[in-house]
Amino acid sequence: MEIVDVLIVGKGPAGLSAAIYTSRAGLNTLILGCAPKVAGDYDIDNYFGFPETISGKELIELGQKQAQKFGAKIRCEKVLSIYQQEDGLFKVKTEKGEILAKAIILATGVSRIKPGIKNLSDYEGKGVSYCVSCDGFFYRNKKVMVLGEGIFAANQAIELKEYTPHVKICTQNKKITMTEEFKERLKKLDIPVIEKKIDYLEGKDFLERVVYSDGEKEEVDGLFVAMGEASSLDFAYTLGITRRGVFIEADAEQKTNVPGVFAAGDCVGRFLQISVAVGEGAIAARSAINYVKGLDRNS
Repeated sequence: MEIVDVLIVGKGPAGLSAAIYTSRAGLNTLILGCAPKVAGDYDIDNYFGFPETISGKELIELGQKQAQKFGAKIRCEKVLSIYQQEDGLFKVKTEKGEILAKAIILATGVSRIKPGIKNLSDYEGKGVSYCVSCDGFFYRNKKVMVLGEGIFAANQAIELKEYTPHVKICTQNKKITMTEEFKERLKKLDIPVIEKKIDYLEGKDFLERVVYSDGEKEEVDGLFVAMGEASSLDFAYTLGITRRGVFIEADAEQKTNVPGVFAAGDCVGRFLQISVAVGEGAIAARSAINYVKGLDRNS
């Protein structure tokens, strides 16, 4: 299994900035992430040091080259889950395999997709969950459904099979984006994929059923939301990181409440600007460097 010192989730300004510092410090650094939102073809004219307008795409390409210059590895690879082992290392599951990391820097921005269910919030903690590893145990042998269209949802459904045989996926009427490999795995595990939209939920004290937009109802004990790709908030749920709404709590050194996990950029919800993300990435890197070197000294 591949082992790295620092694994950075997200290839935006915060992630690339962090990688420049950790790789320059001699740490084996891996960035996992595809093109960030800022890499689009829109103009940036308020970033320090660029008197001429530069596109987001150009700025990210320059940052990527700089990180790679110091030895950082960058792969367009989707992260599905992050768990901390008993030995303190972080086991990162991706669409292509598994990686062990001594430290994690979350820099994925804010990408949680709203499912569009009218009364979803009424059942959060009462049948609606965002974390299989946190709550799957409570749904042993019960009827559960995963909401999502991609490999994140597929992976969550596969994990739920460890607790119950009654698992389905609802794409919320979105086009299925999961790979053929995951489709085949779902088929072998007898996990059906329903391409319908849930309009609202029903239940007296806890979730009892979903109501589709066509009026059809289906009995469900648990609904696990996994729309789009896994975000920093999803990883926060599984790692036990303190959250503030849709943002991750990080202190002035970009440390979360979980030792070895740091967060930077839009996912911490401060001033959502590229310059701030770059600065927070540098601070997160310094904290990660100190953490990893402390581990190495004590080993």
